[in-house]
Amino acid sequence: MAGIGFELKKLFKATGVLGVLRAYGYTGMITAGPMLLGIFYLMGIGIIGSHFGLGQENRELLTSMITYNLLISLMVTSVFGMVVTRYISDMLYQESEDKVLGSLSGVLFIILPIGCPLYGVFQIVFGIKLIHLVLNITMLAELLCVWMMMNYLTAVKNYKGILIGYVISIIVSLGGATLACRFVGVSIEILLMFVCLGYGVMMCVDIALLYQYFPAKGNDYFSFLHWIDEYKSLVVIGFFSGIGLYSHLVIAWFSGVGKHIQGQYYGAPQHDIPALFAFMTILITNINFVASVEVHFYPKYRKYYDLFNGKGSIGEINVAEKEMKEVLLHELVYTARRQFYATALMLSIGMTLLNKLPLGFDDLMDGYFRILCVGYGVYAIGNVIMLILMYFTDYEGAGISTIIFAGVSTIGSLISLNLNVRFYGFAFAIGSMAYLIYCIIRLYFFLQNIPYHILASQPMVRRETRSVFTFFGEDLNNIFTRVVRFRRSINKKDKEEAL
Repeated sequence: MAGIGFELKKLFKATGVLGVLRAYGYTGMITAGPMLLGIFYLMGIGIIGSHFGLGQENRELLTSMITYNLLISLMVTSVFGMVVTRYISDMLYQESEDKVLGSLSGVLFIILPIGCPLYGVFQIVFGIKLIHLVLNITMLAELLCVWMMMNYLTAVKNYKGILIGYVISIIVSLGGATLACRFVGVSIEILLMFVCLGYGVMMCVDIALLYQYFPAKGNDYFSFLHWIDEYKSLVVIGFFSGIGLYSHLVIAWFSGVGKHIQGQYYGAPQHDIPALFAFMTILITNINFVASVEVHFYPKYRKYYDLFNGKGSIGEINVAEKEMKEVLLHELVYTARRQFYATALMLSIGMTLLNKLPLGFDDLMDGYFRILCVGYGVYAIGNVIMLILMYFTDYEGAGISTIIFAGVSTIGSLISLNLNVRFYGFAFAIGSMAYLIYCIIRLYFFLQNIPYHILASQPMVRRETRSVFTFFGEDLNNIFTRVVRFRRSINKKDKEEAL
């Protein structure tokens, strides 16, 4: 859904340091809020547990549980995330807001019964405690809902409401965990319960915001499945982006620096901690993409395409194309420069600060941090260019870029298992570099022939793609419509009898 809300645009036009900080703060919470919240919980709960005397082994187990839930939920929702976003965008464009909330119910109806039971069976096989099983499945279900709702909240653009939700979630979770550990005692169960409570509060706030914005009517619960048939590349982009980002972390768990924690839980603290802080460097580019690229590039992009759809002359189209390309190049260079500065700052000042914190940083962890900072920085710039390809609906090019990224990063990480432990992380950096190079080349050739891609490459007659997902969605819609009608008839009959 291209374009940011009028409220955020107004904030960026404001003058003064506070106005700029406020605008960037809102942008950060929208673009990276859920991920930041996950990182904040990992660090906050660990600090609380350590402060109240939770043992090292239990802290590692708790961290692994939260990490597993985060990664599994991100991978499951990545399959539907971009398809759902495209569906929402199309419904808003068609002024069919009444169909939006139905699709949320539909996608959750699919991913929750698939993700949670499979994860539960996986944990039962490895003999996890019943209380841990219940809490982990609860957290996974909440995370699946939260990640998916973020696609819808992007359309709402209620930045203050979303920010308030994050603040309440953090206060309830970490504040409640601190009080409980002080007056009841510290344990994995208590800390995990309050993480679940925090995500539960966030989920409830998100639901309230969505119901305030979208009409709660309509029975098109599974119409979004047709968009999978229409835009298969979006599934590829979402899935392989997740593989490229997270596979090297999982592979490191079974490497020379990995360790078996308990049951099915593995980790690699020497690799994971540097990766966590290195990952945070890409937040600069994510925020800058919304705050800079969308604010300046999107109006030019919209004007250019409107001239094709309206009554623009060839001269006006050529002028608009030149302006759009100039702004795009300027913003991409500006974004890359900021990411370079952020990476350089983390490699100098950031590393000094991390070595002074009680995180156990040694020479090996310093090396991981350096190479992963570079890798994530390169990835961030490549990802921005991939998003620009999606602006121009070059889904094929965007899909190929993510496959290259995932393939090089994953295969390289597997190969590095046979190398010295100091080489872990290089595969991700090389994969990110391949990702960036391909995206640059693809965007360059696309922009060289953009009028052709807009006009000549389109089919003369649009044919709707109808396949297995479309038919499956229609069947599910019919079943749910009948169930809803049956329930309404029962309720009506009960009311008549009561009268």
